[in-house]
Amino acid sequence: MWMNPGQPVDAYYEVRPEYTDDIPKTRFKIKAGKTLSVRKWKAAFSFEGYLDIGPTLSRIRRAGIHPSIRGEVWEFLLGCFSPKSTFEEREQLRQQRRVQYARWKEECRQMDSHVGSGAIITAPIISDDGEPIKDPLVLMQAVPSANLFDNGEASDGSGDESQMHITDKKIIQWKLTLHQIGLDVLRTDRTLVFYEKQNNLAKLWDVLAVYAWIDKDVGYCQGMSDLCSPMIMLLQDEADAFWCFERLMRRLRGNFKCTEKSVGVENQLQSLASITQLLDPKLHQHLEKLGGGDYIFAFRMFMVLFRREFSFCDSLYLWEMMWALEYDPGIFLVYEEQLLSDERSVGSREKIKSIRQFGKYERENLRNGANGSQPSLPISVFLVASVLKEKSNKLLQEAKGLDDIVKILNDITGNLDAKKACSGALKLHKKYLRKAKKAYL
Repeated sequence: MWMNPGQPVDAYYEVRPEYTDDIPKTRFKIKAGKTLSVRKWKAAFSFEGYLDIGPTLSRIRRAGIHPSIRGEVWEFLLGCFSPKSTFEEREQLRQQRRVQYARWKEECRQMDSHVGSGAIITAPIISDDGEPIKDPLVLMQAVPSANLFDNGEASDGSGDESQMHITDKKIIQWKLTLHQIGLDVLRTDRTLVFYEKQNNLAKLWDVLAVYAWIDKDVGYCQGMSDLCSPMIMLLQDEADAFWCFERLMRRLRGNFKCTEKSVGVENQLQSLASITQLLDPKLHQHLEKLGGGDYIFAFRMFMVLFRREFSFCDSLYLWEMMWALEYDPGIFLVYEEQLLSDERSVGSREKIKSIRQFGKYERENLRNGANGSQPSLPISVFLVASVLKEKSNKLLQEAKGLDDIVKILNDITGNLDAKKACSGALKLHKKYLRKAKKAYL
């Protein structure tokens, strides 16, 4: 079951030979007796299937999850399932969700026959006013995977729906995003052998296309493919991957929600500015002087959760540590709000007997009086703050303008340790809570 102690796990996420010298080296290693193993994971469940989540969270925080069980553990961390559910209840819910996803996917396929066909659209197939684009060159570009069709004939996208003028603005908006999803899918994790297979690319495209349709307020935005890609790799069933991504987007969709006046991620950038101003006023003043007081240079870290700063494997390790630290055992009921009233969701949190069922970061929030009336800051804000703290001296001494700030922060790629970054975030979080409390007294 175990690889040699301390051996990296790159074999689980094979890199294409031509890219091996161009990507960050993986630091995460499976540590016998520390990393959450298959044996420890199975032992955490009772006979009926109830999960003792507390010790599991501690083990994940210390040494991560074995790659062979990562997908199923993530389903709990992200709130797909409740630790208080049984094996039978989870299987019933899984089947219900698969049926629901199939319905949504069929609804999308009725609007555009590329969905579920194995094709990936990479060029516009509709105009802003709902007219189908019939240019042969555009249609050829819109179906780069035409060779996948069983009859060997290229599809020209000329199904009935592609010849119709569309007046529904929501459908027009959705169809306008399909080619952007395709372009992003072809760029996402292209260094991995997994995405050499067209059917894996098509899965990623289908999941993102369906999500863009059901979440009409946000739709699809660049960066979502980076967040969804690991789900496609870790969960074999496309529907299961979709629901895991959907749960992740419950946490992050605010970052992608834009208005004419603001971008969603601005809230986290403002929080980062406040934290830095409180904990490192000298650095904050310096960044403001250089025109970086809006902290827009940290935009990418928030949008794709450090996917660019770490190797693929290390970014997954970072994510699971973050989610284990932030874990709230009431998250499942919160996300199933259509089944339960707000009152019952709140009540469920009160019934949790032990604070040890919460992640360490969330426990600290609870000890400092968090009561749910105001959402606590996500740990990602303190992760970025810890990166700035680590580079504080360099930024103060060498940064003479915004370009220098960006260059210094870009240099961290491949040079960050995920576990140290999380430890640094926890320390800053504790310090911030202490100072913020004094400031309000």
